[in-house]
Amino acid sequence: MAAGAAAAIAGTGAVLALADIGSPLRAPLTLFFLIVAPACAVGAALRGLDPLSRSVVAAGGAVAVDLLIAQTMLALHVWTVRGGVAAVAAVSLLLFLLAHARRHRGRTERSRTS
Repeated sequence: MAAGAAAAIAGTGAVLALADIGSPLRAPLTLFFLIVAPACAVGAALRGLDPLSRSVVAAGGAVAVDLLIAQTMLALHVWTVRGGVAAVAAVSLLLFLLAHARRHRGRTERSRTS
């Protein structure tokens, strides 16, 4: 239930930022999205770690993803809030899909050898 609430809050933050809706909740919810989306994507790839280690590494990975995207956008002189949120969403989705594909591929290879 907490994961669903976190996803709803993060999604609301992304929508508020992408739609450029002026709201007092825009900044905190967008910040929540910018931390939670990449953290969940990195955490999905770290299935072998215990929960505490996985949380710490996922949080560090989320900050690293955010900083790398911001630095790249600043270096290319294309920084916008909307672009940053969209880039974080795209990279997070890509990381999550890669982790899911790797896990799915491992299952099919095990079923073929059995």
